[in-house]
Amino acid sequence: MSKPEEDLDDLEASRAPLLDHLIELRTRLLYSVIAIAIAFGACFYFANDIYNILLVPYERAAGDTTELKVIFTAPQEYFFTQLKLALFGAFFLAFPILATQIYMFVAPGLYKNERYAFLPYLVATPVLFAAGAALVYFLIMPLALGFFLSMQQSAEEGKVAIELLPRVSEYLGLIMTLILAFGLCFQLPVALSLLGRAGLVTSKQLKSGRKYAIVAIFAFAAILTPPDIISQVGLGLPTLLLYEISILSVAMIERRRREAREEDDEERGPYEDEKTDL
Repeated sequence: MSKPEEDLDDLEASRAPLLDHLIELRTRLLYSVIAIAIAFGACFYFANDIYNILLVPYERAAGDTTELKVIFTAPQEYFFTQLKLALFGAFFLAFPILATQIYMFVAPGLYKNERYAFLPYLVATPVLFAAGAALVYFLIMPLALGFFLSMQQSAEEGKVAIELLPRVSEYLGLIMTLILAFGLCFQLPVALSLLGRAGLVTSKQLKSGRKYAIVAIFAFAAILTPPDIISQVGLGLPTLLLYEISILSVAMIERRRREAREEDDEERGPYEDEKTDL
């Protein structure tokens, strides 16, 4: 066989796996889009009920719910708010399916031990995100709204009434921003543990960089949260705790790697080490 024919065969052989990967990617994307579409339809159907659930922190902060009002100032505002809420809820509900599709696409290219190592991070990601969302819902939002409500002024002689009348879109934007900010920051142990497993960071580096991490964490908290001290501290302190947990996680990974290396050296024995040196 001539060289041009061999090159053509090599090209055809490399093209076939590429097409298989593209077909597999298209299938996974299709399943993901279908999952998001179904979740979006369900969330839009129950959008009003979901919004009422999101109003619970506001009710808890106000105490008396008889006079509470949430307004919209444009005819289409609440409709678009429901669309945003449905899309947000769709990604939240469909995340397990999305993560499964990503894993099924990546898993064939991984070794068996790498697949087992990847699974805990896949499980920890939604759990930590849900923990951050729960912290926002049950603690941060009631505290922040209670602080904002305390700025109201009753109508008295010589004083004009100043009342908080949040718009439906602004309230949803606030709680969505906080949930996303806390949920993403709560992924810190996952991100640093993956970097530690890849050998890009060490526990010693994380310990020495703790003072810089404190500054960076509160800077990001100031950027990601509304300009109130409650939200910023409420995000900064848990993230610092997660940073310390990340140091322990990376140290545990390093210890397991060290033990595995020592066991491998014991199995090889001194004779194989001598042959390796030769």
